[in-house]
Amino acid sequence: MEKPWFKPSLLRHSGPLRLERLRFLQAHLHLVLAWPTVGLILGMLMWGVIQSRVEKEWETAREQARRQTLSAARAYARQTSHAVERIDQALLMLKHEAESAPSMPQSTRLEPWRHKGFIPESPMLRFVLLNRDGGLIASSAPGADSGMAAADDLVILKQAAPDALHIAIAGNASPGVETAVRFSRRLENGAGEFNGVVSITAEPAFLTAFYDDALAGSDDLLAVQKENGPLLASRLGARQGLTSTFFLEPPAFDASTGIRQQPGTAFRDGQARIIAWQKLEKYPLVVLSARSEEEAYTSYYKAAQAYHGMGIAGSLLLLAFSLVGMAFAIRLAWREQQDEAVKNIFRLAVDGAREGFFMIRPVYGRNGHPSDYQIEDCNERGASMVGHAKRDLIGKYFSTLYSGEFLQKMNAFFQRGLESGFHEEEVRLSPESRMSATWMHRRVVRSGAGLAMTVRDVSDIKAHEQALSNMANADTLTALPNRHWLMNFLPLALEQARSADAGVALLFIDLDDFKNINDTLGHLAGDELLKGAAQRLKSLVRASDHVVRLGGDEFTIVLQQVGRIEDVTRLARLIVQAMNEPFTLARSSGHRVHASIGISMFPQDGADGDTLLKHADMAMYAAKAAGKGQFHFYQSHLSDRLILRVNKEQALRQAIERDEFVLHYQPRVDTLSGKLSSMEALVRWMHPEHGLLPPLEFIQVAEDTGLITKLGEMVIEKACAQIGQWQAQGLPVVPVSINVSALQLNNGSVERMLADCMARHGIDASLIGIELTESSMFSDAGMVSGELDAVRSLGVKLLVDDFGTGYSSLSQLQQLDVDVLKVDRAFTHRLCEGSEGKALFKAIVSMADALDLRIVAEGVETAEQLDALQSLGCDEVQGYLVSHAVPAADMPGLMQKRFLFPPSFDLSEAAA
Repeated sequence: MEKPWFKPSLLRHSGPLRLERLRFLQAHLHLVLAWPTVGLILGMLMWGVIQSRVEKEWETAREQARRQTLSAARAYARQTSHAVERIDQALLMLKHEAESAPSMPQSTRLEPWRHKGFIPESPMLRFVLLNRDGGLIASSAPGADSGMAAADDLVILKQAAPDALHIAIAGNASPGVETAVRFSRRLENGAGEFNGVVSITAEPAFLTAFYDDALAGSDDLLAVQKENGPLLASRLGARQGLTSTFFLEPPAFDASTGIRQQPGTAFRDGQARIIAWQKLEKYPLVVLSARSEEEAYTSYYKAAQAYHGMGIAGSLLLLAFSLVGMAFAIRLAWREQQDEAVKNIFRLAVDGAREGFFMIRPVYGRNGHPSDYQIEDCNERGASMVGHAKRDLIGKYFSTLYSGEFLQKMNAFFQRGLESGFHEEEVRLSPESRMSATWMHRRVVRSGAGLAMTVRDVSDIKAHEQALSNMANADTLTALPNRHWLMNFLPLALEQARSADAGVALLFIDLDDFKNINDTLGHLAGDELLKGAAQRLKSLVRASDHVVRLGGDEFTIVLQQVGRIEDVTRLARLIVQAMNEPFTLARSSGHRVHASIGISMFPQDGADGDTLLKHADMAMYAAKAAGKGQFHFYQSHLSDRLILRVNKEQALRQAIERDEFVLHYQPRVDTLSGKLSSMEALVRWMHPEHGLLPPLEFIQVAEDTGLITKLGEMVIEKACAQIGQWQAQGLPVVPVSINVSALQLNNGSVERMLADCMARHGIDASLIGIELTESSMFSDAGMVSGELDAVRSLGVKLLVDDFGTGYSSLSQLQQLDVDVLKVDRAFTHRLCEGSEGKALFKAIVSMADALDLRIVAEGVETAEQLDALQSLGCDEVQGYLVSHAVPAADMPGLMQKRFLFPPSFDLSEAAA
């Protein structure tokens, strides 16, 4: 056994031995002092390193907290923007629906709007419709206080811009919710005047349902407030839907986005926070995310405490080491060459609630490339996500766990991670997989010679993204792709066709008779027709082709890999035939429509989707011009026709806005006496460039574009105003008949408009009549029949215009209780062409006598025709023989004449 070179007892000996030991100590004094010196230096270095690590931890924690808080604010801003945009879109649709109605709805039945998807179904959203005085018209939450929160809100909306969205705090939102956020838009009547309010009230929890792991602390704050305005909704920790403010003074945000430290003196609870904000681009709102510094820097505090503990322990260890070194310095001198290695091994395993963690070791083959991969470690979350227990995975090779295509994909994934140092991807898993997710996000990072992999289940996120994509790209009525989808798909399809040197055909399909179905049978029948047409179109195309609904009654078919134009022609014929087959609508069968088809071809008719679609549209109008149930390929000269039509439509819209229309009046006289008995109001367009235009120049365009409703209301107003003026002048006014379209009847606006105008101008109902075509009066739609009943209840007479050109029956005439039949001019012209013409007109007169109806002959131009009509017992005549349609200024002279037959006509001979 080795004896120690020094013992303390030696110091007790005196003499030369003692002196020798003292000299030895003096000679090796550096060894005695080296240890405390080294200990001091090491201590200083250790504390320097610890302080550096602590500062780095602080910077990392601070940067991470700021990044997470700002990211949460931006994510919350996107979600809030989407939520508000969803509410605003619903408000705009409800606003459009309410303003498009002839009058403010008075019923609380919301089923039609809910069926159309206009009213959100969320239990945290409530729809309210108010009249111009703030009174409740309709509400999606009966029994709740549906009035405006304050008179100020109503005043603001009365003065607001037509397209302004008003956001305010609402009180008494619903049971259990003291306040909520109201989104409102003003309603306007046809004159642009304030006519009511449509609003959607959202509970605060609807705006604070955002969740993020980074803001899961009990003192973390999410909030949304108006710019320079009050707090609308907030969430403190798990407490959602709060509207009380947490700030001692409302914060101000100059920039659109930012982040800053906020001391505890700014908050009611005294907690210092990191606050980030993001202003919404489309709305005057600011979203806030605030993270408590105490919770945000928890990891830092723990790390700093750990480092400080290590420093104290290290200092004590160094002190002990120095003391022991001083006591045994010389004894340990022979070990100076021995290396002192201090190894600190730290293993940090992230076992979060959302991510799985794996440590992967590549196994190299003889060729020096990885041939397999081994799982060295994992957490329980990762093991459960792949359908195994942790103990069954550690040490296993991927080749023993998986095989086939999935193993090849995993090997390629790991290989990319080894080569680039980092790789991530999202993969859709097979339904047969043992993994619990359908979509997985995986990330791999090279760590030394191995790999660290994290996996996360993103199935819910993908499902949400798919739902949003479906909403944006699918037509809700027919479930077909919509215009948005088409405009995104066409560039890809055309690029593929260009690369493959293949053709693409675009078929633009319009249902010719859809408007008649919609106007006569109603919108529900129109929806049935559109769904039926969509099914027929889908049944005719290949799986590689696409049927798209553009909107209204317009469809598009994209044919890919088109080899021959004959194939496109054959499909167009099949579509025309299929659309002509009877449809069953509104529980009745036999309804037929026709399809007009315009076709454009890639690449000869256009190199991009917009051009092809425009050219197919032009070709469709050419097909319409050729008659119902036709198809037409695009030709370059079609552009000029479409430009003319678009210009005419635009000019007509401007003419209505500028009130460029006047009324002329054509007299009707008693057949025997020639005395003025009534007149017809006929609209004329006083065109600033082309002068006075007859109805044939613009009525059809008005019908096709729906402008006939506004034009018809203008005619009713002008006619009533003119009658009132004649009455004020003391003239012997006779009844005036006004032409009304089927669209006006189907919209239910005629009765209201007539009642308002007669009351405003003081006109008796006996002085007003409305003229309708047979097709508009004798439809199966209850809406038209009900509107006619309402008109008759006012005392207004009903006249059937152009009788004989439609398909009315005796029973229908009796059912609708009309007053006058205006026989079409074609029958008048045939009176003098032979006995057959007289016999046919006599049959009409006999039928009218049996039904107690008056008969008016239209288009009377000769004395011979008048003589024949007198002999047949016709009641009234109208035509150029009596008078052309004249301006209102010329009518007083005609009213004061005894009779209006030409001077050359002998009344005595006619009477005889």
